[in-house]
This record gives sequence, C-alpha cells and structure tokens, in this order.
Amino acid sequence: MTACCFRSSRAQRGSTWEHLYSFSLLFSVLQLSSEMGDITQKGYEKKRSKLIGAYLPQPPGVDQALPQERRTPVTPSSSSRYHRRRSSGSRDERYRSDVHTEAVQAALAKHKERKMAVPMPSKRRSLVVQTSMDAYTPPDTSSGSEDEGSVQGDSQGTPTSSQGSINMEHWISQAIHGSTTSTTSSSSTQSGGSGAAHRLADVMAQTHIENHSAPPDVTTYTSEHSIQVERPQGSTARVAPKYGNAELMETGDGVPVSSRVSAKIQQLVNTLKRPKRPPLREFFVDDFEELLEVQQPDPNQPKPEGAQMLAMRGEQLGVVTNWPPSLEAALQRWGTISPKAPCLTTMDTNGKPLYILTYGKLWTRSMKVAYNILHKLGTKQEPMVRPGDRVTLVFPNNDPAAFMVAFYGCLLAEVVPVPIEVPLTRKDAGSQQIGFLLGSCGVTVALTSDACHKGLPKSPTGEIPQFKGWPKLLWFVTESKHLSKPPRDWFPHIKDANNDTAYIEYKTCKDGSVLGVTVTRIALLTHCQALTQACGYTEAETIVNVLDFKKDVGLWHGILTSVMNMMHVISIPYSLMKVNPLSWIQKVCQYKAKVACVKSRDMHWALVAHRDQRDINLSSLRMLIVADGANPWSISSCDAFLNVFQSKGLRQEVICPCASSPEALTVAIRRPTDDSNQPPGRGVLSMHGLTYGVIRVDSEEKLSVLTVQDVGLVMPGAIMCSVKPDGIPQLCKTDEIGELCVCAIATGTSYYGLSGMTKNTFEVFPMTSSGGPITEYPFIRTGLLGFIGPGGLVFVIGKMDGLMVVSGRRHNADDIVATALAVEPMKFVYRGRIAVFSVSVLHDERIVIVAEQRPDSTEEDSFQWMSRVLQAIDSIHQVGVYCLALVPANTLPKTPLGGIHLSETKQLFLEGSLHPCNVLMCPHTCVTNLPKPRQKQPEIGPASVMVGNLVSGKRIAQASGRDLGQIEDNDQARKFLFLSEVLQWRAQTTPDHVLYTLLNCRGTIANSLTCVQLHKRAEKIAVMLMERGHLQDGDHVALVYPPGIDLIAAFYGCLYAGCVPITVRPPHPQNIATTLPTVKMIVEVSRSACLMTTQLICKLLRSREAAAAVDVRTWPPVLDTDDLPKKRPAQIYKPSNPETLAYLDFSVSTTGMLAGVKMSHAATSAFCRSIKLQCELYPSREVAICLDPYCGLGFVLWCLCSVYSGHQSILIPPSELETNPALWLLAVSQYKVRDTFCSYSVMELCTKGLGSQTESLKARGLDLSRVRTCVVVAEERPRIALTQSFSKLFKDLGLHPRAVSTSLGCRVNLAICLQGTSGPDPTTVYVDMRALRHDRVRLVERGSPHSLPLMESGKILPGVRIIIANPETKGPLGDSHLGEIWVHSTHNASGYFTIYGDESLQSDHFNSRLSFGDTQTIWARTGYLGFLRRTELTDANGERHDALYVVGALDEAMELRGMRYHPIDIETSVIRAHKSITECAVFTWTNLLVVVVELDGSEQEALDLVPLVTNVVLEEHYLIVGVVVVVDIGVIPINSRGEKQRMHLRDGFLADQLDPIYVAYNM
Repeated sequence: MTACCFRSSRAQRGSTWEHLYSFSLLFSVLQLSSEMGDITQKGYEKKRSKLIGAYLPQPPGVDQALPQERRTPVTPSSSSRYHRRRSSGSRDERYRSDVHTEAVQAALAKHKERKMAVPMPSKRRSLVVQTSMDAYTPPDTSSGSEDEGSVQGDSQGTPTSSQGSINMEHWISQAIHGSTTSTTSSSSTQSGGSGAAHRLADVMAQTHIENHSAPPDVTTYTSEHSIQVERPQGSTARVAPKYGNAELMETGDGVPVSSRVSAKIQQLVNTLKRPKRPPLREFFVDDFEELLEVQQPDPNQPKPEGAQMLAMRGEQLGVVTNWPPSLEAALQRWGTISPKAPCLTTMDTNGKPLYILTYGKLWTRSMKVAYNILHKLGTKQEPMVRPGDRVTLVFPNNDPAAFMVAFYGCLLAEVVPVPIEVPLTRKDAGSQQIGFLLGSCGVTVALTSDACHKGLPKSPTGEIPQFKGWPKLLWFVTESKHLSKPPRDWFPHIKDANNDTAYIEYKTCKDGSVLGVTVTRIALLTHCQALTQACGYTEAETIVNVLDFKKDVGLWHGILTSVMNMMHVISIPYSLMKVNPLSWIQKVCQYKAKVACVKSRDMHWALVAHRDQRDINLSSLRMLIVADGANPWSISSCDAFLNVFQSKGLRQEVICPCASSPEALTVAIRRPTDDSNQPPGRGVLSMHGLTYGVIRVDSEEKLSVLTVQDVGLVMPGAIMCSVKPDGIPQLCKTDEIGELCVCAIATGTSYYGLSGMTKNTFEVFPMTSSGGPITEYPFIRTGLLGFIGPGGLVFVIGKMDGLMVVSGRRHNADDIVATALAVEPMKFVYRGRIAVFSVSVLHDERIVIVAEQRPDSTEEDSFQWMSRVLQAIDSIHQVGVYCLALVPANTLPKTPLGGIHLSETKQLFLEGSLHPCNVLMCPHTCVTNLPKPRQKQPEIGPASVMVGNLVSGKRIAQASGRDLGQIEDNDQARKFLFLSEVLQWRAQTTPDHVLYTLLNCRGTIANSLTCVQLHKRAEKIAVMLMERGHLQDGDHVALVYPPGIDLIAAFYGCLYAGCVPITVRPPHPQNIATTLPTVKMIVEVSRSACLMTTQLICKLLRSREAAAAVDVRTWPPVLDTDDLPKKRPAQIYKPSNPETLAYLDFSVSTTGMLAGVKMSHAATSAFCRSIKLQCELYPSREVAICLDPYCGLGFVLWCLCSVYSGHQSILIPPSELETNPALWLLAVSQYKVRDTFCSYSVMELCTKGLGSQTESLKARGLDLSRVRTCVVVAEERPRIALTQSFSKLFKDLGLHPRAVSTSLGCRVNLAICLQGTSGPDPTTVYVDMRALRHDRVRLVERGSPHSLPLMESGKILPGVRIIIANPETKGPLGDSHLGEIWVHSTHNASGYFTIYGDESLQSDHFNSRLSFGDTQTIWARTGYLGFLRRTELTDANGERHDALYVVGALDEAMELRGMRYHPIDIETSVIRAHKSITECAVFTWTNLLVVVVELDGSEQEALDLVPLVTNVVLEEHYLIVGVVVVVDIGVIPINSRGEKQRMHLRDGFLADQLDPIYVAYNM
C-alpha cells in the first residue's frame, strides 16, 4: 500500500483494538446462540444490548421508544437475524446490508489481532493545507445514483427477512447432480425447522455505478430495542507507527541510521515480510525468457457440476382484440375519443401540479410538431428533415410534457428521435462521445423546449456554441406558440408497426464510448404489449413515475406503455425529490395510484424522510416497480421499505423488482400476484464461488456472501438462457453464472452504424454442449450476469460492464464498492462518490478504488480508513486492491445525471490528471505474477569456459587500440620524458605560438597565452612556491582556481618547482555551505602542504560564510598568485625518474566516493601522445574545449594536451553558458574548429536552451559544417537520447550526425576510448534489456519490445588493451558476454592516493590478473560493465573493428530479485511516465527500490505520479517500487560531469534532508 507521513501531523495515537475485539467476540457468541435456535429475536436484541452496552456510548437524542405497531411479528421462518444499523450522519443503505457491514467488521477484527503496521506517507505541509475545508464546496452530502444528488436526513434501521432461502438451497443441491456430500448435507441440515432462519438475509451491500453513477448518502433504521451507535473515536483502526524521533534502528544493511525515513522503511520491510497469499512456486528459468508467473488454477476451485441448463420460455404474448396496430394509432384513438382524459401531470418543486397534459392536447401538439419538423425546416424543395432521418431530443428532467409532445411528434413524422441529456457546459464528462453518436447518426436538428434553450451556454453573440465533438446543430424549439398550424388537409400518415426504426436510446459503455441502440416500431409496440400483459395494465390506471423519462424503464412505462393503455402518469421531477423525498409516496396516496416506478434510491430517501406520517396509505398500490431490482443491493431497500410501510397498507407482493438493459429492453419483471403467501425467491450465495462463476449456497463462511432476490419471470413472448460470458456462447450449466441472453421481438435490433458490434451482441446463437445452436433465431446479449433459478425465477448478480477479471477470478465492481462502504467509520468519504475499475498492469487486471474525501477529515483518519478498506476487501473477496486513491470533494468527473463518470475517472487516473490528495498502493500484495527470482548457478570451471567458447565459435572478448610502438610519426615532443621539458622546448622554438585562448560569456577573448608567456609565468610561480611557500620537491599543492589560464600556469609552476599539483574546483560563492567542505576535504585527503589561488577566492576562503561552514584555522598556507615575484628560479626542477608522481587527480564518483589517483610523468606523457595520435593534433590545429578542468580527461584536455601537441585550445568555461547558451557553438563556428569537446551538461544546456533558436542562430551565421569530431567527455553509458536530439537539432546548422560521439574514462584510466578523426563512425546496437539483467547480451532488432539502444563509447585509444572479465571469478569472457571492462595501458593511473592506504582495493583495482587464460598481464579494473562486439567495419589499419559498449557502473548496479538492474534504465522509463517528471533517480535500500522524481508542476500533481511510476516500473522492469519520493526540481544532486549522485541522494533521503513534497510507501 502506498502509505504516507504528513509533515504536519505526527500525533501518536494508541489503538483500542481490545474493545473491538471483545465486541466481535460477543457478537460471535450472540450469533451462535441465535443460530442454534435457542433465542428469540427479542431475546437476542435484549441480550445483545445488555452485553455491548458497556462498550458503546449512547449518542444523545436517540429515541429508543419507537412505536410498537411498526414491528412485524417475527416467525422463525422469517428472519431470525435482524441486524441493527449504526448511524453515521446520513447513509446510503442501498449500498450495505448490515450483514455485510458486520461481515466487514468481523473480517477487520481478525486483522486487528495481526496489527498490521503500515507506514503513513509523508506529505509536505503546503499539500496538507491546500486540501482544507474551504477549498471545496462539498457535494450535496452524497450524490445521485443514476440520477443527481441526494437527501440528507438521519436514520432509523429496519430488520430484513430471509424467506425463500430454503427452497433455493434445495434447488441448488438438486441442480448439482453428483454434488459433493458436503453441499447436500449442509443444505439438508439447514432446511429443518428454523434452519433457514439464520441465513444471511440481507444483501451483500452492493454499490452500483450503472452509467457510472453514484448513490446518495442515505440513512438507516433500527428496530425497537436496538441501539444507535456512533462508533467511539478511539476504536478506529490505528495502525500508524509511533515515531517519537524515530528511535535508532538497525537497517537491513546493518547500518544504524537515526532517521524518520529509515524507521519507516524498516517498518515497510517488516510489513512485506508477511507471507503473500498466493504461494509462488519456487523455481527459476535460466534463460532470457523471464517467464512471468502464470497463475496456476487452484486445484480446489469450485467447478460447475450441474446439468446443461434449458432455455426458459416466457408465457405466450396474448392477443387482445382492442390492442392498437401501432403506438401512433393508440395516440390518435385516445386523442380523438377521450381528448379530456389526463395523460401526464407534471409537478413543480413545491409538489403542486404544474400542468396537466390531456390526450387531446398531446395528439394535436404532436401533430403540430410533426408538421413543422417536416415542412418548416429548410426549403420546400430541400427540406432539412425527411422521414427516417434522426433528430436529437434535448429536454431537462423537469419537463416531461414537452419531451412527450416532441417524442410523439417524431413518431408521427416518421422521424427517429435520439433523446440525450441536456449539455450543461462545453466540456461535460462524456459529452464528446455523445457528440460522436449524434454525428454518426447524421443528426442536424435538435428539438428542445423554450426554457431549456434559454439555459444552454451561449457565446457572446448569443449563438449556442458547438459542443466539443458535436456536429453542427439547428436548435428547434417545440413550444406550440413558436410553431405554425398544420393546414386542415394535412394529416400524419399512421400505418401499422413495421421494421422501421422508432427511436434510438443511447448507452454508455465501460470504456466511455456511447452507442445508440435502435428500437424498431414493431419492437416498440410488442414491448408495450408485453409490459401491459406482465404488469396487468388496464385503461385509465394512474401511475406515479420517479424515473428518468428519457430512457430505460422510465421511458417504457411512463411515456410509451402508458399511452397504449390511456393511463395517467404523475411525473415526479428529480428536483422535487431532492426537496421532498416523500413526494412520490404522497402522490401515490393523493391520486390513489395503482402503480409506481421507482429505484431503490427513492425507497431509501422515503425511509430517511419518513417520520411516522399518519396520513400515508399505500393500499391503492398493486405494483411497485423497482427499476434497479437487478442490482444485488436493491434487496435491502425493498426489505427495509416493506418493513416500515407494511403498517401503511403496503403489501409484500406489490414490490416488483425488474431487470432491464438498453439492448434487450425489459429482461424480466416480477409479476404482481394476489397471493401474499408465496414469498419471493432469494438466494444466499458464496462470494468465493461467484468469483469462479459457480453458484454455491453458502454454508460455513458467513463473511463473504451475496444475498440476491429474483427479478421475476421471463417476459411474455420471450425465451431466455444464460451463456458463458466469454468465448463461444455456450449454454451454462444449471449451477453456473453466465450472461443472460434473450430471444424476443421486443428488443433492440442493433447498435446504430456498427455492424461488427451489432453481430456480437444482437445476433448470438447459444450452443449446446454438443455444438449445435439451440434455436434458429438469434438471441441478444443483455449485459447482465445471472442464472435462472427454481420455478423459472431470474436472478441477476451483476453486470458484464462491472466485471473485473483478476488472476482468473471474476469480481464485480459493485461488490467491491459495497465492501469499501461497509468499513466504519464512514465519515471520511462521501458515500455515493466512489468508483471502482480495473487497469491492466503486467498482464493482469489490477483493482483501483477512487473515492471523494470529505474536506474535514484528517490525513491520518483517511489513511486509517484506507488501510482498513484494503484489509476488508482482502478478507471478504480474497483479492488485493492495487491502488486506493482519495480525491478532494467534488472533483471526480460527473455524468449528466450527477453520478460518477467511470471511464473518464479511469482515463484521468491513467494519464495522471486525477490529482488525488491521498494514495495507497499495494503492488507487493497484488502482483503475484512476477518472474521467478533468478538464482545464481554454481560457477563453471575455466576449462569448460575455454571449451564452451571454442565449440560455440566465440573468441575471447578482447580488443586493443593501435600499438604505440609501431606508429611512425614526426612527434618532436616524444624525445622529452616530461611535460615541463616540452613546455621549455616550445618556449624556445615557437615562443609566440598561441597555446590557449580563454573566451568570456560575450564570446570575446578574455585572455590568451603563448608558449613563452606560459613558460615565464610558470617560472614566477615556481619561485613563489619555493620562496614564499618554502616547499620542497614532492610536496603537494592544491590549486583552487576557476576554469581559466591561471590554473594552467599554476599547474606548470608546480611542475617547475618539483611539487605535485592537485586541481580543486573552487567553492561556489552562492553556495559556500555545501561546496566548501568538499574543497576542504580534498585539501586534507591529498595532504596538500600549500594552497594556491586567486585573490578573490583567497578572500572567500577567509570570509564569515566560510568560517561557518568549515574550520578556517586548519587551512594550509594560502598563496595568492595575482601578486607574483618578478624573478626567475635558479633552475627548473627535473624529476629523476619518469615513474615519479606528476599530479594527483581527485574526483567524486557517481557512487559518491571521493577518490584520488596518482598519475606518473610517464603515464601523463603517454596519455597526451595517445590523444594526439587519436585526434591528429598538430600546432596548426584549433580545438574548442567546453569542460570543467578539474579531473579526468577534462583536465588533461584543458591543461596538458596543447603543451604536448602544440595545438591552440580555445577554452570556454561551462559556467559562462548559463548566461549565453550559444557561446560554445558560436565559438566553434567562428574559429572554424574541427574538433571540440564538451560534457553532457553542456550538451543538455544547448539542446534545451537553443531548441527554439536555430533559425536565429543560422541568421547570425552559425555554421557547424566543419566539425568532424564533437566528443562528449563522460564516465558512464553514452546518453544516446541526448546525443541524438543534439545531432537532430543542429543538423540544420551543418552538424554532421556522425561527428557526435562519446568517450569513456574512469578512475583507473582517465581515457580508454575516444572517437578520433579516422576510423569508422560510432555504431549503435539494440540489446534485450531482460537478457542484460541476467548478465547476458542478446542483440535484437530496433523497436522490438524490451530493446535498449547502446552506442559505442568511441574508439579504443592507441596503446590501450581491453578484455571483458567476469567480475566475480575474474575469468575471461567470450565475445558478446556482459562483464567488467579491464584495461591495460601505459597511461593507466598508478594507484589510489589515500591517507589510509587501503591496500586490498589498490591491488584489486590496479593490479588484477585473470584467473585463467593469460594470467601474466597486469590489468586495471574499470568498475564498468560492458561488452565487446566485432563489427563488419574496418579500422584505419585495415583490421575488423571491435566496438566497446558500456552498460553501466558495477557500483551503481542494483541486485534485485537475483538480477542486475542499471538505474539509468529504470529512470528512463520513469521519466517517460508523466509529462511533469523532469528528472528521476533510483537506488535501493534494504532491498527496496526507491524512486525519486523531480516534479515540474503544481504540488497537486505529486500524488498522480505514484501510480504511474509504479505501473511503468512493473510493466517494463518487472520490479515493484518500494518507495516513491516526489521532490522539487534540482533536488537530485548532479556532479560537474552531469552525472547523478545517487548515493548522495540516498544519504539525504535517509537523513530526511530532501524536504520532499510527498513520500509514498508501497505495500
């Protein structure tokens, strides 16, 4: 889980598990006694309240004396288990049965004993503040389910009933023919006496987000003796660790670290040591194919055992003589013979009748609309709309009359209406997809009402703007006053229902796309007839409709079937329900309505608002249609509603749940019966069985069950079966869950304009096990999952859209939501605002939960709630949640009716734009299909390696540059052993030849040195050292100079005086505190007897800031070279032996180690000669150098090469580029330079800083066409992306792509490879990243998955030999094997210079020998992994060219899961994951991968990065990120060569010095 620590709140909380634990114990005692049947309901209640009274404080104002008559008599066959509710403000019961809440609480109680310590994430203070209360307008305490908002209220609870579970069990045990004895025995024991009584009666609370909607906050009920409980604050799960000042902890590396961060990491490590649920089989594949762990099916998983199901036929559709031949005919009939009969009554927000539409008015107005659509749009010759065209209907939810007139107007005009929601803004969630539907339907006209038209968003000119993705529409207002009267002779053409399209209903898919389901006129009519027969509708009945009349059940009953039967519809707008949730019940009483169409939400709201109103009488109702009865959570609403309103005349048999889908229209509906003795069917199913698609009546496991109610019988005239959800539509077995399919006339016929999808959904032929279709007629997939139970009752357990297949098991999003919402206390998130979906990561679906957090909840509370949700889901569903995110209130995208737009939420999550305020990720617990950890094999002996290489035709991987001894050249400098002699010779022979030119930031010459000037200056410095410094030969001198001429003079001055120079980067004036200690450290470690510098730096070293950073009294003597003596030395020092020390080279490696190496005079001269030969340097040449001159090749090029080769060096200090990024390239162009050297930092600065200026630079005459080598000086794997973008960017300015290359240097040899002037172009290969992790090289094609481009690191320098050796065994490796690069060369450094003289490292790094093969040669180990590959190209001397590819530093490589990872590869993936990640660095700590990302964006984006970083590392590297740290730009330390200092970063992180924006600990 991603946990978090918030910098603000560090409160230590104690947890009160004991209370809860004893509480759950008492509960189990009570449950037991009730199940044994020895305790009546009343006794149970009494005993319970007595036992738990001590634990539960009584909230004030709870009315315990609820009136007696509300209780129904409880018989053993009705529920013997009533469940009390705990109120928490306001609550949506629809989502939770109490059983489920109790199951969740019990599951959590189990976890409590285990006390899971999850480290909380840490969050920067500003982030915490920003999510404070006043930042948001809270949503109206919840939200609507499929429709808009919700109602507030406090709550009372209701018991539930569980009849019918007996026959259900019997049926299932019979269905499973050869069923196991356990099933049979369990069902038989439960069917005696009150056996069924202890069934878990209530529903497994299920949320439903149909159409991505969200349920409201609704509240609950208690029956007479139960106590309402506000859960005591202390009892919430407190798993936050207690850090005082995070006591000293032993970390995994055995290093005691005193810091908050490492304490947390330790805690995380401990948490991760807990065994994972799915056991991983312990074996490994020793090949490149790192096979992902394939989930092996559980051998004990339940399998369907029943016989093949039989298709279920509905009753015959009766033929009634007076049924009209079409719906328009019905309208004409009623409009002419009973024009005064009321058709529709609309209500205002006060519940007063606003308007009564009679059948006469409906008929005349519809005709008027029809006439105007056909004749008044466009011209006579060219009408805009013809019969058969599609037009869209845009009407608000409070104006059913206008909608009805427009809809029938379209039917009469034979135009196809496409009803949609009113667009509120130009960017409604999902509105683009609606626009796409309208466009594909060819809609050009939108019908709307006057009020709606006025309310649409307008442009400044008063035009209605084109909504995003919508076609251009003509808005047409349908009010009568705007329309012309049809002529007397005009009459609509009314014909019998045929196969023309009547209307198109939109449907939003799981992925957010919107489809149009076409319904033909015959289907429309047949559907009305089937509903009339099933519901027993008769003429002039009154029906109350609360549903959306534009689609689905609301349209079918409230607009269509009502007209066929001349019924009177009382339409309750949503806005009235918001104000008065009882309004629909009041209207039922007022109009003595026979039928009401509602959703479970409406029943809840009524319960919440109901305060024992005396005048309520529901005895007129013969049918209460529950439109979302197919949703498993509707059962608790039905039970609760019945329980309260039974005393108000509501009969049990009146409640009629139905199931519907846009494709199949009404799928099934419970018929209203007169027989009140026949209880509805219900089943208590095992959730575990359901995940395998198997129906099992639940027996022992009480925690994870789903209680479902039937949705009645198949529709008249239809056939139903269920088929396997995926693959061939094969009939299910009787105990198997499948997708319900229907064959009938009364269904949709296609998805408009999508023939392929239509075929898959509307033309399905279910197959029997023998392979034949069951009928010749096609079936339609309803999108509902369920089964047909005993007596032909249909049961629905979920939707195909809500299905998530995780590791082969199917989970329903609604079930997961239900469990999350049953976790107490609920006061941290909004009930209705929760979304569950799955994302695909590493070849499996992963569950993501997103909820809106209340603004008043604290970080810690929310975090506790989140960790408990994870535990609850884990216990009840046995599935891990991958990510749980909380977002600020009101920020999730909404559907037009106010629910959550699921696909849009998922889209935002995946692109990192969700901006959560809390994230908890658990990749460690969910991801169980990682490749097996690699186990190192026993090493193979040397003989076998030799034989193996011979057999496979592989040569030993070795290569060398040209042989220095055989190169004949007229190199005058060769005759001198020492550089100091070369300088004296040049000062005599070519005194006025310019060696160095230093440029300033304006590109003008700041300073230059000829041979003689340099020689004279060096002499004066030598005098100064001897006279003022009193130094002896061999003393060490630290040179602390900015990049420039002084540094060069000081270096040669030291050589002239016989001293050993050490170049040191001066402290940064703006950053003395961090840079000065490094200077001090080098001065001390190098044992410098004296320090030479400029006057300016001299002052800086003695300043107050310096005194605050270091102890200034311990500096060695400081000499200021701005004031030099005027005389020459008596003699210039000449070393006795070329092997003596010339200078020390100090550098901080990428792993943060400060290492000084010794360079002898012989090595220095050999080095210069090697570079001279490789780059063909002569006195007539000019070379531009833009590098830091303090160590490695940079120093050699800046200070030494010009003196040796005589060429002119144009020196450009890299710091000057910060003010003038074009400085370096302008100099290269101006001086017509052929060879130039830079660092990655410089190249990056040019790429980023000059990207948009290439045109203006061209205009200034910048020309890079003369450049033949542009070498990046580096000690790492070539950064191919950077060099390529640099080449591409400056190609227009004449830069040849082949000119750009890199070099390779390291501590033991400052330059091994360098792209010279001759020789083949640098090559690039693509290797398989997975093979690299196993230390193997496998070449692949460009663009293949997991491919990694590697560029050759320049050409091997003359006099250098390379071999690839196994770093562990020190044996030579074959060609194309990954190993450590070993080097043998005359310019190798001669050893480390350390105070401690660590001899073992010294000999290992500088004097290694191979363990077999050529055991005589002395090699230096570079510490870099790489490989050699013989190419088809030829070298300058005609040999085949061996290319050296560097993969990465051994010290930096991370061993994880037995494999070797290079940080740069993971970092590259992470930087690609989100546009706001500018830089990334990774390191490991106690075997956890820590990813640090720099965020270029607002701090609100910080938490978006956590899931994306985790996803990309899993997908591309098969690794689980342990900690994600989000920091500000510039926090990741980078050295002068532009390399990341990952170990410094690690130390800073563990010492808690990074000031991160957010730290997430993944569980």
